[in-house]
Amino acid sequence: MEIPNLPPLFVFAAILVGFVVTNIAIAHLLGPKKKTAVKDMPYESGMDPVGDARQPFDVRFYLVAILFLVFDVELLFLYPWAVAAYSDLGIPVELRDTVFGVMVVFMATLGLAWVYALRKGVFRWR
Repeated sequence: MEIPNLPPLFVFAAILVGFVVTNIAIAHLLGPKKKTAVKDMPYESGMDPVGDARQPFDVRFYLVAILFLVFDVELLFLYPWAVAAYSDLGIPVELRDTVFGVMVVFMATLGLAWVYALRKGVFRWR
């Protein structure tokens, strides 16, 4: 009987699913089973939850979260470019100046967004 030649992605996916199912089963079988009031409480960053969880948040929390996402996504674009920009296997030599210009425009756009948020007072906590 001959073993079929599976693409490596399917082999990796099968190993991954098997690993996850095995770890969940082991945790369920060997984990502690004693339930207490403390274990049933929601975890709130090491603090005991007080009051209702459905209280309104100040809009500044959302603004900071959006700014974090914007600048976090910026790093997702900058890191691969920085790694591939000047390597032999990365960006072709004839496109390096063009890609550099695109990245400068990208950084300038994010800089303008940061200045706009600064002038609107997003970073000021009263």
